[in-house]
Amino acid sequence: MFGGGMARDLVRKAVAASIAAGAALVAILALGATIFYALQLVVVPLAAAAITFLLFAVIALAVALIFVARGDAQDEDEDEDSAGLGHRAYTLFRQRPILGTVAALAGGWIFLRNPALATMVAAAFTEKSHGRRRSR
Repeated sequence: MFGGGMARDLVRKAVAASIAAGAALVAILALGATIFYALQLVVVPLAAAAITFLLFAVIALAVALIFVARGDAQDEDEDEDSAGLGHRAYTLFRQRPILGTVAALAGGWIFLRNPALATMVAAAFTEKSHGRRRSR
């Protein structure tokens, strides 16, 4: 299973990532409020709200397009033929972090409730398909 250091490092990284995400959320909200109140000095409040919304929508769209373009370029470089369970989990966390987190939490819950079931699921994921066998 996991070594003591590996699990501890994983938990530390998850805590650090969640703290950074929370701080980024607060910073973005404060930036939005600052822009809104600055615009409110020049235009009516409804227009300031609309301009602030459009500004953040354009920024979000640009960031999303940049990450999609970068993800497409990286997908071409990766070879997934020899992917084990660890590599599959790593790829899931990189491509879909929310789904990976939910899967990890569900896997932990299943392991705590029924370790034999968790072992069977892990065996199913690590088993390679052999394709169709021909009968003679």
